[in-house]
Amino acid sequence: MADVQDQLDIKFRLTDGSDIGPKTFPAATSVATLKENILAQWPKDKENGPKTVKDVKIISAGKVLDSNRTLGDCQSPICDIPGGVTTMHVVVQPHVLEEEKIAGDETKQNKCLCVIL
Repeated sequence: MADVQDQLDIKFRLTDGSDIGPKTFPAATSVATLKENILAQWPKDKENGPKTVKDVKIISAGKVLDSNRTLGDCQSPICDIPGGVTTMHVVVQPHVLEEEKIAGDETKQNKCLCVIL
């Protein structure tokens, strides 16, 4: 049986102040798995939700968490209280379409700074 310290209760605070969770995760859970969980539980009635896991950023104790790390790696001894619920903030990066990226690059390249007298 897993030790209680190997389990973390986490709730995810969205930008509008609503929460997903709390839910219990093992300390060995990767941040990428947390992002997948957030994507799956994202409220359907909210606009501008993440389209992919890459659109989701998780912030804990003022730091953006790296997807390759585990919860155990990211624990803060100051902020995380044993037996308490840890709140992590979720930020969704605006989804930029490939067409917008290409159009944005073309307008920058087509600017002429020459003056003919």
